[in-house]
Amino acid sequence: MPRPEELQHRIEEALPGARAQVQDLTGGGDHFRAEIVSDCFDGLSRIEQHQLVYSIFGAEIGGPIHALSLKTSTPERTPS
Repeated sequence: MPRPEELQHRIEEALPGARAQVQDLTGGGDHFRAEIVSDCFDGLSRIEQHQLVYSIFGAEIGGPIHALSLKTSTPERTPS
């Protein structure tokens, strides 16, 4: 089962300069929530941002990573 730290590391490696926070929502290692701030999202729609993150994990989504809830933003639009 993946750990939140592993997912965070993979996101931050795939999106240079990104800051990610990942939490395991159920404690079972298969339902996660990630909040990601990255310049890579600039100019992308919300759907494109989420597709970019999901592409990092490929076939793991729906498999070992049963659910991944995302909140994405650019540094300029970071929620307070």
